[in-house]
Amino acid sequence: MKSRVVGGGPETSTGSLLQAQPSARLQPAEAGNALGHLFAQHINGCTDEYRDSQNAAQQRLDALQSPRSGTTLHVKGALNPAPRAFAPPDEEGNARLRRLDASLRVIEAAFPQVSTDIEVCRLTCTMLEGAWRSRALTPAREEEQETVCACSLCRRLPKPPARTLADYGWRQSAGRPLTVKTWPYHRELDSVLTGGWVLARQMNDLERDLGYRHRFEDDILLFHEYKRVIDTIDTTHLTQLIEGRLAESFSTNTARALVCGLYAAHKRSVDESWLQQHQAGSVVLPQTNPLSQSTYSLLQMMDCLFWHVSPDTELWQEEHLASLLLCRVIDDMVDVRADALTGEISNFWLADMPAHTKALYAACAIASVKYGCMPEAHSPMWNTWLMPSTIVWLGLTGRHALWFDGITPGLPPTQDCPLCDLQPNACTGILTHGTTLTIAPRPTAPALSARTAELSARCRAQYPETWALFDAELHAFEALHGPWHGNTDSTWEILRRTYIAAVEASSAAPSTARAREVQQDSGAVGSEFFHALHDPRTGREDAALLAYMFGCAHPHFLWNATGYRPTDLAGDWLDG
Repeated sequence: MKSRVVGGGPETSTGSLLQAQPSARLQPAEAGNALGHLFAQHINGCTDEYRDSQNAAQQRLDALQSPRSGTTLHVKGALNPAPRAFAPPDEEGNARLRRLDASLRVIEAAFPQVSTDIEVCRLTCTMLEGAWRSRALTPAREEEQETVCACSLCRRLPKPPARTLADYGWRQSAGRPLTVKTWPYHRELDSVLTGGWVLARQMNDLERDLGYRHRFEDDILLFHEYKRVIDTIDTTHLTQLIEGRLAESFSTNTARALVCGLYAAHKRSVDESWLQQHQAGSVVLPQTNPLSQSTYSLLQMMDCLFWHVSPDTELWQEEHLASLLLCRVIDDMVDVRADALTGEISNFWLADMPAHTKALYAACAIASVKYGCMPEAHSPMWNTWLMPSTIVWLGLTGRHALWFDGITPGLPPTQDCPLCDLQPNACTGILTHGTTLTIAPRPTAPALSARTAELSARCRAQYPETWALFDAELHAFEALHGPWHGNTDSTWEILRRTYIAAVEASSAAPSTARAREVQQDSGAVGSEFFHALHDPRTGREDAALLAYMFGCAHPHFLWNATGYRPTDLAGDWLDG
């Protein structure tokens, strides 16, 4: 699943940005600039409430240890460089854009409240068409030898194994590894695709129920059938939908769901078109692609802006948009080699960026997951569980980088580890003015709370060689989170078959078969215990601990996904 959110923001038309009607046909370079201006116009700066929460979290951590100096790494704002210019769409691309525009016009006429969403969709699809054609027209070139970076992050970049399409047969939205319902009493949730979405909604809605938790009829089911949308929704059908059922029970998110379906269908259509040409030999798609840092960020924001429904009052908040981009970074880190083989253009690790920039973004994702484990992170906004729920969903569906791909021989040393010592950071300015990561000795809790101590005791009894590492990570987690009050039995069973199993495998001889065993069993344990994460008493506690162990704990299995080695592009695509 690619993680995404419903867009919208201020309910005003953005046509004035272009000094023409919103449907005016722009070339891809102009569309990129217009989209960048649109985001710059709508993004709201960090709120005082969010800043106060960050300061309170830092003060709590500072109280656990004496202040010690650290090093900093600055990450530039992604939207500052101008997006790269692309070749204009070909005849088929223009035809696809005309069909898209016709449907978007119908939606906008009936629902002017979502004109901003519509313009984001229109501009992004124009950029996407140009990016694909530019990729196809780019002559093959030898892989450039980058200057070796000696920074503490780049020195830790792993060497990934080679993979083939056969290694990713599990990567299907409606198939394994969730072989049973995520909620046994909701038939429509028998799907990997919907599982992560529902988890994020459930955790967000526990206190401030916005009515999104059970609104599958509005958006999930429509999006879940995105593959057939391009063939079945024409302007006549769309008009009938608007005048009929949707008009009877209007919601802004219903209209956004239509835009969502059209965007996803357009993206699948253009992906398949170029990959089919690659298979037929009429074009040769190189492993590299023409996405710069800013172009990637703009394209990914559209990919995010139609997934995790948020209130309009929060949608364009800088801290919210940062979490969306980093959520997609995590997803792209995990799917990098699968997407390298299948040819998906929007993948982050295929973008034409230096390895150091990619390492910085990966570090931002880890720092953001750490921040999401802290209680202070969850009060200012509704959609604050996106990062923790994303990494938990990846771990419990077999999609985690380590479970299927990243087991390497030996464990890296914990002493002076920059990844262990990354300080929690919401990375709020990653789209605008940038963000600064801090590497300093991490705080640890002086003693474990009762339920966390029980987890440690079980590990010591059953896995004595892994216990020291596991216990140390529990102390680090409770420094971030405070005393843990989760479900000991279900959490232990999950950790035993995911994190601890992976540590045990990493300590032994390297084995692709062992990696696959962990991957498959993580899906099985996810099927058995995913429902526990929806428990209103302990679900958030469980998700916080699992997010830390899957995303932040030494030996940093998520970091294993930062390695990338291109192989032959098969020209196939996989749903998910």
